[in-house]
Amino acid sequence: MVRLVKQLFELARQNKPSIIFIDEVDSLCSSRSDNESESARRIKTEFLVQMQGVGKDSDGILVLGATNIPWVLDAAIRRRFEKRIYIGLPEQNARKDMFKIHVGDTPNTLTDEDFKTLAAKTENYSGHDISMIVRDALMQPVRKVQSATHFKRVSGPSRADPNVMVHDLLTPCSPGDPQAVQMSWVDVPGEKLAEPILCMSDMLTALTRTKPTVNSHDLKKLEDFQKDFGQEE
Repeated sequence: MVRLVKQLFELARQNKPSIIFIDEVDSLCSSRSDNESESARRIKTEFLVQMQGVGKDSDGILVLGATNIPWVLDAAIRRRFEKRIYIGLPEQNARKDMFKIHVGDTPNTLTDEDFKTLAAKTENYSGHDISMIVRDALMQPVRKVQSATHFKRVSGPSRADPNVMVHDLLTPCSPGDPQAVQMSWVDVPGEKLAEPILCMSDMLTALTRTKPTVNSHDLKKLEDFQKDFGQEE
């Protein structure tokens, strides 16, 4: 591993200007202790030497590190990162855009007001949390198909040719629907199945099942670190 760290920086110097990005940098550069292994200590030492060691030319090389727990970084490593910028949780407008990005081109009935509502309901949710909400919501139509006891005929694009409309597709429906026919999804031919389109209720159902992964205690520790060691962007 020490050799790989050295080779990484040597490759960056050969191809500069270069950017070295290390995600979860705390896994490599946590505070040194008497209990850590010799190999872990050597990795940290090599990392320190390569970042700003004697005789090492770092001009034209930008080293970026990302971590959710900056307080565990070794003090010497922390000093090597000249700027320590706290990127907080996304604001409401950013969350709205994130929902739109993750939904993407998936057929849906969501309106701009729906996205605003979702953004308002996801205070303290991270970008990853939002992606998990959308991922779970995208599974809701599948669950509706699997749990349905009744289907009805609808019109929709052909699976073979989306430009051709067919009128004998089957989609899940309520048993009380006037056109409902009792059957399960295994009785529906694959080419005749019309999956339900993603809708707001799917998103809200997924939201109730996905909790934010960042709590107030973690946010307080991040804000305290920002006050002690952080810098403005």
